[in-house]
Amino acid sequence: MSASRLRPHKFLRPFYGYYVGSKEVAHPDVRLKVHDKYTEEVATEVGLASKATINNAIEHAVKSTRAMKDLPYFKRKEILLEVASRLQSGQKEFAEAITIEVGKPISDSTVEVGRAIDTFTLAAEEAVRIHGNYIPLDVSQRNAGITAITKRFPIGPIAMISPFNFPLNLVAHKVAPAIAAGCPFVLKPSDRTPVSALLLGEILSKTALPQGAFSILPTSLEDASILSKDERFKVISFTGSPGVGWKIKNDAGKKRVVLELGGNAGCIVDGNLSEERLNHASKRILFGAFYSAGQSCISVQRVYAHESIYDALKSKLVQGAADLNKRKGDPMDPNTFLGPLISEGDAKRVEEWVHEAVQSGAKVLVGGKRDGKFYDITIVENAPDSCKLKHKEVFAPVCTIEKFTDFKKVIDQVNDSQFGLQAGIFTDKIDNAFYGFQHLDVGGVVINDVPSLRVDSQPYGGIKDSGFGREGITYSIEEFSEIKTLLMKDIGNL
Repeated sequence: MSASRLRPHKFLRPFYGYYVGSKEVAHPDVRLKVHDKYTEEVATEVGLASKATINNAIEHAVKSTRAMKDLPYFKRKEILLEVASRLQSGQKEFAEAITIEVGKPISDSTVEVGRAIDTFTLAAEEAVRIHGNYIPLDVSQRNAGITAITKRFPIGPIAMISPFNFPLNLVAHKVAPAIAAGCPFVLKPSDRTPVSALLLGEILSKTALPQGAFSILPTSLEDASILSKDERFKVISFTGSPGVGWKIKNDAGKKRVVLELGGNAGCIVDGNLSEERLNHASKRILFGAFYSAGQSCISVQRVYAHESIYDALKSKLVQGAADLNKRKGDPMDPNTFLGPLISEGDAKRVEEWVHEAVQSGAKVLVGGKRDGKFYDITIVENAPDSCKLKHKEVFAPVCTIEKFTDFKKVIDQVNDSQFGLQAGIFTDKIDNAFYGFQHLDVGGVVINDVPSLRVDSQPYGGIKDSGFGREGITYSIEEFSEIKTLLMKDIGNL
C-alpha cells in the first residue's frame, strides 16, 4: 500500500541510547536503524551493544545483586508505582513508538500501554505480598519440638529476551516481577522493535533502583548468545520462536529457564447457542483472530464450529472479516484495524501457506490477497491437518474454520498440535466446559471467550512446544525467587 502519512512523528526522537548499569550510553560506537513498519523509512536509530558491552552489563548486575536483595519491599513497591505513573504520563509517546516500530494500529498500541501500566501496578501490589509459610514439623516422636518457616529470596541476576509483537507489555512482564522479587537484570529487546524498551529504560533510570540494577541492550543475535550461556545469570526468561527458545534451554546450563514460545490456538463454538450468544462469539473470534494483524501468540488460528450453528457462524465471520478488510491502512489512523505485518518476508510466507492449503483442497472464504507487507484478513475453510496453516503458528491475520459433530472428538482435534498455549470454548453446557478444561492439553482454557484473552495477573504459559514455566506477576516472582527454609528446635519453650 502507498504510505501517505506526513512525517516527522510527533514524539519520536532521532536517536535513543542503550542502558548499561542503569546509565544511558548516549554515544555508542555502532547504531541500529529502526524502520517505520508502514512507510519503511528510517524512523530513528538506537545504540547497538557489543559483546564487551553485554559483559560489562552482566558485571553490573552481579555487583548490584546484594543491593537489590536488600531493597525494602516498600521501596520496590514505590519504584514500580513510579514507573506506572510515568507510563501513564507518557502514554501517547509510548503508543506512537509502538505503532511506528511494530506497525500496530494506534488503538491497539494505546491498549498495550494501558496493559503495561496495569502490569507495573500489579507488580507493585505483589511486591509487598511475597509470603512464606509456617510449617509444623513435629510429625513423629523423633521430630518433637521442630517447626519451620519459609521465605522467598531473590534468585539473582536475570537475562531477558523479548519479542517484537508487544514491545512494551511483554518487556513489562519480565521487568516488573524482577523488580518486585529484588533481582537485577539484563534485557535484550527485539532488534526490530527496541524503542519502547529503551523508553522504559529512561523511566527506570530516574527511579531509586540501586546503581547497576538494570541494563537494556539492543544487540545482534550472535552477540546475544552470552545471555543464555553465561553462568552468572541465575534465570533466563525468553519470549519468541520455538526454535530459538529450545536452543536457549539447551545452552542454559544450570540456570532456570522460562520460555513462552507461541501457539496455534483452537477455538470451539458449541452447538445450539442463541442468536445473541452466536453474535457475541463471532465478534470475539473476529477480534481474537485478527487484532494486531494476528501477530499474537494466542490469536485464534483454528475455529471448530458445531454443525448446528456452522453455516450461521461462518456467514457472520465472513461478513465481519470483509468489513474489517475495509479498515486496512496507516496504523496511525485511529480508524485503522489492519496494519502491515512486521516484514514483507512474513507476508510472502503467509501467502505461500494459504496457497498450499488451497492446493490441498481448502477454500478461501474471504481475503487471501497480499499487498506488499499487508496480508488481508483471511478465513480458510476445511484446511487439511497436514498443511502449515493447521499445524504451524501462522502469526498473521489468517484463521481456518471447519465443522464438528462430536464434542469429545473436537477436543482431540484441538489437541492434535505441537503447541499447547491456550484454547477457547463457547458453550452453554457446563459439562462440556469442564470436560474441555479437564482434557485440553494447553496451559489455559477460556470458557465463553477466545483463547486470545490474557489478564495480566493470570498464570500464563503453555505446554509442549508452547513453552516452559509461567509468566503473570505472582508466578514470575516465584520463577525469579528461591524458597529458603528455617528449621527451629524447641523455640518458645520456657
